[in-house]
Amino acid sequence: MDKRLKPGDKEFERKLVNEFFQKFGEGQFSIRDATKAMRRISRLTQPEFAKHRGISLATLRKIETGNGSVNVETLNKIGDIFGLEVGFVKKVKKKI
Repeated sequence: MDKRLKPGDKEFERKLVNEFFQKFGEGQFSIRDATKAMRRISRLTQPEFAKHRGISLATLRKIETGNGSVNVETLNKIGDIFGLEVGFVKKVKKKI
């Protein structure tokens, strides 16, 4: 079953991208969740996204399941599609 977003509603797509960057800016994303979100917003399957970003399918699957570790070069390849790169950021304290 194809779970990809269907093309067409540009306003909906913009909303998803805006929500992504808002959550990203607030430090609400894990690498796992951010990677999944970028892939889904891009409307690509795991094999398509891995090929598009120049990484192995096995690596992408490990990232999306939270298993294993990933290097900075791979993260930069993934984030580049949204104009992102790896760097240090100040930790955001969670409000209770």
